[in-house]
Amino acid sequence: MVELMTSLELAKKAAKVLDDKKAMNLNIIGIRDISVLADYFVIATGTSNTHVKALADEVEFQLKEAGITAGHIEGYRSNSWVLLDYGNVIIHVFTQESRQFYDLDRLWQDGEKVDTGITEE
Repeated sequence: MVELMTSLELAKKAAKVLDDKKAMNLNIIGIRDISVLADYFVIATGTSNTHVKALADEVEFQLKEAGITAGHIEGYRSNSWVLLDYGNVIIHVFTQESRQFYDLDRLWQDGEKVDTGITEE
């Protein structure tokens, strides 16, 4: 069964999947008011190249289970940054080094900081 969800719900679902797989430094940035690229960026950090790939794989798997398929995926060969493009939501999973290098958090600092809805345990 295909689950219809808003772009915010999709961003939060992706963040939850990433959190469940122990992603670090999770951010959702609302960019719809400042860009035509998407409504939200979900940005997460993995602890290693292997962890980055596992995080991206799990997001792709869980969303596919909900009937949502990425329109475009890139970066699997590098394993230091995987991008999953779901149209209105773009998910970036980085190694710590790549996240610091690309610094999307700073580049999109004018975007809206969105609560992930994930509580710290």
